[in-house]
Parts: sequence; C-alpha cells; structure tokens
Amino acid sequence: MGRFPVLLTTLLLSPLLGACTTVPRGLEPVEGFEVDRYLGRWYEIVRLDHSFERGLSHVTADYSLRDDGRIRVLNQGYNRERGRWQSADGVARFQGDPTVGSLSVTFRWPFSGGYHVVALDKKDYQWAVISGPNRSYFWILSRESVMEEEKLQSLISQADEWGFATEKFIHVEQESETSLPRPSSDD
Repeated sequence: MGRFPVLLTTLLLSPLLGACTTVPRGLEPVEGFEVDRYLGRWYEIVRLDHSFERGLSHVTADYSLRDDGRIRVLNQGYNRERGRWQSADGVARFQGDPTVGSLSVTFRWPFSGGYHVVALDKKDYQWAVISGPNRSYFWILSRESVMEEEKLQSLISQADEWGFATEKFIHVEQESETSLPRPSSDD
C-alpha cells in the first residue's frame, strides 16, 4: 500500500505538473541557445513578485553543468528583514532540443516549473529575459549587477508588448553588496 498512493497521486497530478512547464501563449523560447555560454553567474535585475523571492535583494542565479548533463541552479538573495542570505538549490533539464532555451527547473520534487529564455543577447550572453509557464513569472537577468538603462527600458517595453504586468515589476537592489554579510554554506 505504501507505493500505490504515491503512484496514484503522481499519475493524477501529472497533467497539472506538466502545465507548469509550458511556454506562455504567443511567446517562443530562443533558438540557437548555447548552454555552455549561459553557465555561470547572473544578476537578477527585474522580476515579478512571488512568495519564494519576496523581500529579497542582491539576487543571483548560478548555473553549472552536472555530471549527468543536467544543470545545477543555485539561487541566492539577501533578506534584510531576517538579516540573512537565503538560497534555493535546484536542477534544470531541457524540455527538448538543447539548442532551444526551454527548460524545466525542479527545486522540490515532483514539482517543476517552466524556465523559458524568451530573449537573449546571443552575441555576448550579457542579458537574458526569462518567462515561467505563464505571464505571472518574469525575470530580466544580467551578467553585471547593474544594467545599462537604455537596454533595460527596451527589454521592459518588449515585456509590455508581450503582455506582462510591467507596472508590477520589481527592480532588484544589487548595489552596496559589500556592506552585507557574505553568504555561508548554511544559507
């Protein structure tokens, strides 16, 4: 009886779990995606609010290749209210062709979320625009902690055209990181 309820629950939830990884209608993940160039540290510049990031500043995402071919995702951010760093460690896998920027990310099994690179600086991999499975999830990432204002406004305008709630965008504080305590391996 121990495995049956888990199997039954998984089968019943499978259609719902799959819906969490789809690409929002009208958007397409970038083609010609090169995972090796995407690996490394990215700074979160803009996001839509979600409970898992609420109140966090200095948010970064570090991507590294695992031995099994999947991608390790380490997200970190500083919670001023609690006076400490918070982190989430996950695993991403391509949903199909690895040259298409469409992945699913799992932080807590069996739940996966869509991670779709819908715009990218293909020349230098200096910025990326990410959508989740619907228009409630949005991020602008940059290799630098501060993004050129003209480029940022251009990406926000594009997001508005795509139907994202740009008036709700949070501009993530990235400056004055040197005054914060360094993250520990326990965070």
